Amino acid sequence: MTTASTVPVTRDEELEADEALETLRRCGRRRLVVDTITRFRAADGFSHSRALAFQATLTMLPALIAIVGLAAALDVESFSRVVRETLEQLAPGTVGEIFTESLRQGSSAARRESGETALIGGAVAAAVAGTATMAQIERGTNRIYGTEQDRPFVRKYLTAGLLFLSAGLLATLSLVVLVAGSVIRDNVGWGDTIDDVWFLVRWPLGIAFAVGSIALLFEHAPRRRQPEASWLAVGAATSAVLWLVFMAVLVAYVEATGSFGATYGPIAGTIGVLLWTFLSSVALFVGVAFAAQLEAVRAGVPEPRRDGQDDT
Repeated sequence: MTTASTVPVTRDEELEADEALETLRRCGRRRLVVDTITRFRAADGFSHSRALAFQATLTMLPALIAIVGLAAALDVESFSRVVRETLEQLAPGTVGEIFTESLRQGSSAARRESGETALIGGAVAAAVAGTATMAQIERGTNRIYGTEQDRPFVRKYLTAGLLFLSAGLLATLSLVVLVAGSVIRDNVGWGDTIDDVWFLVRWPLGIAFAVGSIALLFEHAPRRRQPEASWLAVGAATSAVLWLVFMAVLVAYVEATGSFGATYGPIAGTIGVLLWTFLSSVALFVGVAFAAQLEAVRAGVPEPRRDGQDDT
């Protein structure tokens, strides 16, 4: 049962970004940060982050198998090379090697079957796991907002499936544009004109896809009427900044120790993905807690925990 205090619905006030900044100034950044952490812990945020990381990993690994299966079905070796180089750019150095180890494991699984079988099986498994991932996001965000009940079963998983197809697609497009764009260009060999256009639109387009993905999760995952998207952008920005910080820490940790692969051996790729997804999940839920606490302050209910409960 949740111990985070319930955030009153403020949608009728049509809260937007300027009200969010005004509330932030009135409350004080330090106080809001402390209360955000308290709300996150009261809602058992780390447990929800671990569950989300597990579900996200179950989505990523069969998705890699499906990608390799697609390459095998098309008999295009460069396709796998693009994926491998994309992962290396996404996480350079030792962390990149950890991710590419997951790709190698997926490749081995795909080659044991026909390309079509790997493609279909991986895609179906990724879709099922991806829907469960979005359902877990709903569960975590509901507890952070103090909502004890999720949506009814059918509505919950229908919403989760739609979020997987929308927010998940936008996140994938963001990854393709920001990271794989240069790899595809190098392997395909675009002309100078397309290169010039791509240079101008790549980052704005990729960031727009990423913001859209996070905005959809903040807007539609919780079982409540959310404020305007511009208000939620404050919490979404918090998630994005935290994610960048956590990724930098992960890279520094792996590079500093230099023994990650030796420690975990053949499962280093899977462990690396689990660490990556866990930190990403924490970043997402802390951003949600920040948005929830900011709205609670605006509604005049600043206490992040329910009376008589503690967060131990």
